[in-house]
Amino acid sequence: MRWTVLDSPIGEFCVATDGEAIRGAHFGRVESATDQPGDEVTARAVAELRAYFAGELTEFTVPVVVSRGSEFERAVWREMTRIPYGETKTYGEVAREVGDPGAARAVGVACNRNPVPVIVPCHRIVGAGGKLVGFGGGLPRKVTLLELEARVALERAWSPGC
Repeated sequence: MRWTVLDSPIGEFCVATDGEAIRGAHFGRVESATDQPGDEVTARAVAELRAYFAGELTEFTVPVVVSRGSEFERAVWREMTRIPYGETKTYGEVAREVGDPGAARAVGVACNRNPVPVIVPCHRIVGAGGKLVGFGGGLPRKVTLLELEARVALERAWSPGC
């Protein structure tokens, strides 16, 4: 796997690719990370992330492969990708969606173990009543990501011609 770092509104952000798909992402710099994408998939991932942080991209299309995690965690990660841009769901709602209504805390654990944050949008999952609780990248990053998406979603909803 090759790690590539990019600057973003949430600080340095790294993505790992194997030349065919994104395999991981990390808040902050990974020691072995380079500033230059080494292959087409990495270049595409970096371009999509830059567009996302600029408010120009609302859905990632770069391939992602996650080869770890329990069945439950993988179900939670799949459900995260179904949460529309600019919207949120609670841990309890996600637990119900994956078929285990009493597993809100386990959803939180799965969020914390998400190997591809931002691209697999764990930041869109919030506590009951919309409360901002827990985030592997820290709550300030979560707030920044949610504010970015809310602003872009509002701009798109209210722009002329819609």
